Amino acid sequence: MTIVRSQEHSGTTSPPSPPVVDTAAAAAVSPADRRRAIGSSFLGNLVEWFDYAVYGYLSTVIATVFFPQDTGRTALVKTLGLFAVSFLIRPIGAVVWGHIGDRRGRKSALTWSIVMMSLATFAIAFLPGYAAIGVAAPAALLLLRLVQGFSAAGEYAGASTLLTELAPPGKRGLFAAIVPASTGAGLLLGSVFATVLSSQLTAEQMASWGWRIPFALAGPLGFIGLYIRFRLRESPVFDEAGSGSAHSAPLREVFHERRALFVCFAACLLDAIGFYIVLSYLPTYLSGELGRNKTEAFAASSVALLAYVLAVLLTGRASDRVGRKLTMIASAVAFIVLTVPAFLLIGRSGFGTIIAVEVAMGAVLALNNGVIPAFLSEQFSTRVRFTGFALTFNVANAVFGGSAPMVATILIGATHQVISPAYYVVFAALITLIAVTRSGAKPTAPKGPTEREISS
Repeated sequence: MTIVRSQEHSGTTSPPSPPVVDTAAAAAVSPADRRRAIGSSFLGNLVEWFDYAVYGYLSTVIATVFFPQDTGRTALVKTLGLFAVSFLIRPIGAVVWGHIGDRRGRKSALTWSIVMMSLATFAIAFLPGYAAIGVAAPAALLLLRLVQGFSAAGEYAGASTLLTELAPPGKRGLFAAIVPASTGAGLLLGSVFATVLSSQLTAEQMASWGWRIPFALAGPLGFIGLYIRFRLRESPVFDEAGSGSAHSAPLREVFHERRALFVCFAACLLDAIGFYIVLSYLPTYLSGELGRNKTEAFAASSVALLAYVLAVLLTGRASDRVGRKLTMIASAVAFIVLTVPAFLLIGRSGFGTIIAVEVAMGAVLALNNGVIPAFLSEQFSTRVRFTGFALTFNVANAVFGGSAPMVATILIGATHQVISPAYYVVFAALITLIAVTRSGAKPTAPKGPTEREISS
């Protein structure tokens, strides 16, 4: 086995092994800079996913506020449809934020994305319902959801790229895993709020003002995140690679790395569908489709999310030792084998078993999602890393992720089988398994700055 140091490529095809992050530049970063990067990335993603969690968990309540003329599944499908539509703008956001992040720096993109996300989320708290302004209410909600979707396109990719580039040698997986951990923490916070609100307020109070409370919290949380990001240092890897004209057309240049684009998009399918089915849709599924108590459904989700956050960090660290590829393959195989039995079990069991099943599914999902940020970042050259990550991750989420709760609801209505969402997750796991096994990612975590291992 020989180790060769190679320059980042610019040809029309991707090399057999992906580029990795310049750890020589990252090694010069101070601990204080790393702490600020971790704090700002964690809080920014927490605000974003807290909003998405609240919207998903309270979708049955929001449906009565903005679609009172409809009943049952129709109103819920429309509400989840607004959730899905906000994802359609993500590819556009990915192009814009990728351009900013690869030309002007990771810090610039992250600063503006948190401003847009926080303001749009805060505004939702003060939207009048359908009873007050008619069809303008869901139209205004749609507009704000589109703004959220646009800003979110830069948040996850930008934070992952920055943390990967700032990580000390041998810890890229752990540092990048902070992003999905903050995602889980945001969902957990949203789940806790939904649990407390639904248990303490009446249905009338929830529909009148209770659902607005968690959205209003985005204002102060976003302000804190913005303050931290103003004090953030730029990625030294980006600075060393150069800026401006050297990155004049990152969108055009990223298509020179077509293999990486294909592999990363396919690898993101399990992350997208699995994430929104397992961690966002299940409370609605348990209460709406299986008739379970809403408080118990939210409580089970909260326990599962706590386990997910811890498992994501452990998985990220483990991937630094055993490699990204192995952990992602293990996750995909487990989903293929266990998802259908898991859905059958939660439909026929008591509260304790439901918690155990959700915790197990969250842990299996963490094997994949805890590795995805580092895996995607390591596939692209520095000059197009933000764009490549943002484009593949957000297109996958736009097409498959955001629509997953709505598709699951439609599948149940069309097939009259409450376990039909399980087959959708299995489909995603199969695609991801094929992509990862055929990827150029090395079975062991990369060690050097821009080194590629080549078998001799």
